[in-house]
Amino acid sequence: MTTTDGTWQALADWQPRKLTDLVAADPDARLGALVRSVADIRFDFAKTHLDDAAVAILTGLAEAQDFAGRRKTLFAGGIANPTEDRAAEHSAERGDGAPESVHRAQALHQRMRMMVDAIEAGAFGEIRHLLHIGIGGSALGPDLLVDALGRHSDRYDVAVVSNVDGAALDEAFARFDPAHTLVAVASKTFTTTETLLNAASAVQWLEEGGVADATGRVIALTAMPERAIEWGIDETRILPFAETVGGRYSLWSSIGFPAALALGWDAFAEMLEGAAEMDRHFRLCDGADNVGLLAAFVDQLYANRLGCQTRAVFAYDERLRLLPSYLQQLEMESNGKSVTLAGEPVGRASAPITWGGVGTDAQHAVFQLLHQGTHLVPVEFVVAREPDHLLDDAHHETLVANCIAQGAALMTGRASEDGARNYPGDRPSTTILLDQVSPRSLGALIAFYEHRVFANAVLLGINPFDQFGVELGKDMAKGLAEGTVEFDPATQALMAAALGE
Repeated sequence: MTTTDGTWQALADWQPRKLTDLVAADPDARLGALVRSVADIRFDFAKTHLDDAAVAILTGLAEAQDFAGRRKTLFAGGIANPTEDRAAEHSAERGDGAPESVHRAQALHQRMRMMVDAIEAGAFGEIRHLLHIGIGGSALGPDLLVDALGRHSDRYDVAVVSNVDGAALDEAFARFDPAHTLVAVASKTFTTTETLLNAASAVQWLEEGGVADATGRVIALTAMPERAIEWGIDETRILPFAETVGGRYSLWSSIGFPAALALGWDAFAEMLEGAAEMDRHFRLCDGADNVGLLAAFVDQLYANRLGCQTRAVFAYDERLRLLPSYLQQLEMESNGKSVTLAGEPVGRASAPITWGGVGTDAQHAVFQLLHQGTHLVPVEFVVAREPDHLLDDAHHETLVANCIAQGAALMTGRASEDGARNYPGDRPSTTILLDQVSPRSLGALIAFYEHRVFANAVLLGINPFDQFGVELGKDMAKGLAEGTVEFDPATQALMAAALGE
């Protein structure tokens, strides 16, 4: 039996105690052990089943899986993504990485800043709208940033379109005047079928709207500039980023251009600095002092000891309503794997299914299952101390009270002889409390989730930076649409029925 096998067996033998007993035994010690504050964000794991024994076992697992070595490789720009033989250098975009990669990222940021300055100076005419076209990591990150931080900005209207369904583009077209619209096409490889189809339709809309040089209104955000040039975009309107920056980790690069334009460069720079602060913490802190690794300990406890197949995230802040969707891709595309770095079966649960919503809406929709259902679901609450409105304080006080009360209710429950009114309790939750939803804090929060994903991957011995599972369905869809692949009779009949053939 290897050291790793031994630590997994120790985790299997570990017995959980009731949450109420854990909290009551020594509250001060528990808060000291399971609450961390980084970048003005409080991470509270006190209402989880993690205890000293579990922390010791999982710390041993991190050591057996060479967490320190893999982290060093990540930040040094080494081969952190071995299946594609490349580094994973999103932290270099924030200033922490191999010196040459950091220098390159800074130069490309300066190029993007010059583009923002040029647009503000009128180089493209009077621009009031930005239509951002991408999908996956090329859309989810920018959409989250603009929605969370740009609600009170009057700089530019931004629409992020990802769905190839023409109705999505139609909605954006109805909002914008083509004479005052700039189009950003975001694709790491500049080969993404859905994105390029939407981009072609956007150019056609500009032409039909009377824009003389429609392609001249298109800016490319890509790691493959040569393909953007082949598509017809002039080199001066291409904002590159490094091939070693993965799509779902790319909002820090030129993929974040919509946020830099809509929020202003200073806000984008503050977001980078917030992420850099979290990078420094993750790189320098060891064991349970490291909030990303501590969060991964909690994740592994529930996935691989207590059999939880899902993890729910609820943002008790309207500005963060897109966070659960963002995390779905980040977590499930990164760690939804079934083989180890050595190509062997993982042999245990990898990424849980990430889902969630917005509080207090979710309380009246899905919390019935969380409190009284047969599934054990670890819940994560994200809330801010400062509201985003000038309405009566009762709004924010009620919001925060609901958030905190839900965590307490999940833990304590309420006994009743009437089974329909019995709340079993002993259900875990984590609370992430931001001082405010600002560029700096949001940057730090997203970086935390990135590092948590990496820490989980290390504990499982998998690669979080490839995504081959995305490709098969795309390849088959292309073959089905073009008629170049012969499918099974059931699929052929369904295609004929769907298209009326």
